[in-house]
Amino acid sequence: MGFLKRPFLAFLALAALGLIVNFGFNAYIQLIVLFILVNCLLSMSLNLVNGYTGQFSLGHAGFMAIGAYFTAFTSSKIHFLPDSLQLLEFFVFIFGAGLAAALAGFIVGLPSLRLKGDYLAIVTLGFGEIIRVALLNMDFLGGPRGYSGIPSFGPFMVSFLFASVWILICFFTIWRIVHSSHGRGFLSVREDEIAAEAMGINTTEMKVKAFVLSSFFAGVAGGLFAHFTAFISPSSFTFLQSVNAVIMVVLGGMGSMTGAIVAAVLITALPELLRPLQDLTGIDLRMVIYSLALILMMILRPQGLFGGYELTDLWRKYVRRSA
Repeated sequence: MGFLKRPFLAFLALAALGLIVNFGFNAYIQLIVLFILVNCLLSMSLNLVNGYTGQFSLGHAGFMAIGAYFTAFTSSKIHFLPDSLQLLEFFVFIFGAGLAAALAGFIVGLPSLRLKGDYLAIVTLGFGEIIRVALLNMDFLGGPRGYSGIPSFGPFMVSFLFASVWILICFFTIWRIVHSSHGRGFLSVREDEIAAEAMGINTTEMKVKAFVLSSFFAGVAGGLFAHFTAFISPSSFTFLQSVNAVIMVVLGGMGSMTGAIVAAVLITALPELLRPLQDLTGIDLRMVIYSLALILMMILRPQGLFGGYELTDLWRKYVRRSA
């Protein structure tokens, strides 16, 4: 049972953080914290494709939209468990949202992942836009009006802990896969695809597997987002959402899980931290400062915050060594 120790300790740490936010901050800050958890899932899932496998996907918002609309529709139309087991019912819907997004990832990835670089980015970008435009024309899902009346998880702590469980599932699933002998195939594709093929690795299969798993957790992130906001529309999943996910991965450091989490926190929180500046001056300077901060970060540290290392690696390298 030793393999359960780290996830359990991580869950306790997240629960303690949730209690601090629950009793120490207002509802607005609590909603921002929930959005941070959604973006952590989104950035970790994209990191598997862009960071570990070395591909360039710009369609993550499409998979997020599939997951969000799947769980929004099913949870508002179907009830198969009593109210006392509603969280279990939500878990099934969220899992189904991940499966729906994974299926879409397989359909898109199987033909498109034979492409590389800019060509793959264009294909995935086109897929994301196809999903958004298709949702605009689906009247039973609200069309351009959006979809409302989505059941919520309830109080903040319930939502926070529910999302935390999925954060830990995502983190440790990707961590164990990447650090397994099978997961070395992802890294070999990133480092040298030709050499990987020469060693007998089916590089297309590796990329599709990474893409499907990444799509699954993007769908989960979309499902959580739907229940947190209780309202979704196609405008919630535009090209900019995919760009934000890429920014998180690059800012945190390509191939760094903890870096993706830290970057997700910064990217989500920084515009809100700068909001008082707009209220004080009456001029919308916050997004200018936000953009300049990202530009300076990429100039001064182009490898990202963690540069491919994990938080534990940096701890051993700098803190323990200096001690």
